Amino acid sequence: MLKDDHSKIRIKRREFVKTTTIAGLAVTIPGKSLFRQDQETINGWYERLADALNKLPNSFPRTKSNIEITLLKKIFLPEEANLAGQLAGKAEPVNAIAQRAGISEEETASRLRTMLNKGFVWGNATAGLFRLAPFIVGIYEAQLEKMDHELAHLTEEYFDQGGVEIMRPQPAIHRVIPAQSAVKTEWIMPYDKLREHLISCNTFRVRDCICRKQQDLEETRKCSFPLHLELIFYTGKESSDPPVQPYVTKEEALAILEKTEKIGLVHTVSNVAEGVYYVCNCCGCCCGILRGITEFGIEKSVAASNYYSVIDADKCQGCGTCIERCHMKAISSKEDIALVNRLKCIGCGLCVTGCPENVARLEAKTEEEVVTPPKNFAEWEHERLLNRGLA
Repeated sequence: MLKDDHSKIRIKRREFVKTTTIAGLAVTIPGKSLFRQDQETINGWYERLADALNKLPNSFPRTKSNIEITLLKKIFLPEEANLAGQLAGKAEPVNAIAQRAGISEEETASRLRTMLNKGFVWGNATAGLFRLAPFIVGIYEAQLEKMDHELAHLTEEYFDQGGVEIMRPQPAIHRVIPAQSAVKTEWIMPYDKLREHLISCNTFRVRDCICRKQQDLEETRKCSFPLHLELIFYTGKESSDPPVQPYVTKEEALAILEKTEKIGLVHTVSNVAEGVYYVCNCCGCCCGILRGITEFGIEKSVAASNYYSVIDADKCQGCGTCIERCHMKAISSKEDIALVNRLKCIGCGLCVTGCPENVARLEAKTEEEVVTPPKNFAEWEHERLLNRGLA
């Protein structure tokens, strides 16, 4: 069920979006092909791209207002939309794509390499294999450096008008990783050992959270959490040379992980057991995925961890710290004693890491309750397509 209360949407955003939608090409950066094609043809390219994105496992819901077309025109040049709309979720060789698009192989390869660098497509330029990237997680996150006032408003309006339905199909796009200091090492699931996985890598990057950046540009941010907290980690080529910026050291990456648990942010990663290479450190007021729960009523917009919070009622001092730190509003107070609503608890462990009396803890769910994430991204995509009736 979509959010009915749009009171947070300022008049200036609605008027702004109305203006840009009427303007049509006002949000389209002219490309060479713009002057060789009529507007109806160009609009058709964006329609085809929107449909292609919606056929991917992640989905890209269409809306009654067609606001998503205006959003895509802001992001893609016309010729990029034309080519991207020819792609699907399976990597294909350049010659097959070129033949379908009616463009020379050389030109197709050149355009795809550029689009790969922009985050519009995924693939291997050396092998000459490319596929369409999903909107979330993918194209949207690639707009971090280009996110501006206009794009922030268009994205928010798209979510409000139905785009948030991206979060509804299962398996969820992201899953919650419990705060590492809140889980007993003897029974933590292998795929939840985020700290161990991070330590095993040798290359680390940190970048701004695009969700908080978007909220800042909209001037609607409700929190004061830092921007520069998204961690990317992987095993790169071994080298005796120190990594160059914007890379950080392993020690710095671990310090950021610990900092996010201390200040009260939820770890979320791709909803897979293998192949995790980034961790978002999220708040319930900015994160598009957590807002699926906190604002839009999509209970499973994120996959909860396989743990749940327990607070010792006999020792609770009723300080309210856990209530303040819970982004899901899963903890309330009765007679100055904190109570956990297990139906709302996502097992993030922030109540544990913040409790000054050490009376909160995480417990492992029963074997019947445990939900194992898909093994890898390919398995996740297959399950998602099945559940959407597209496979």
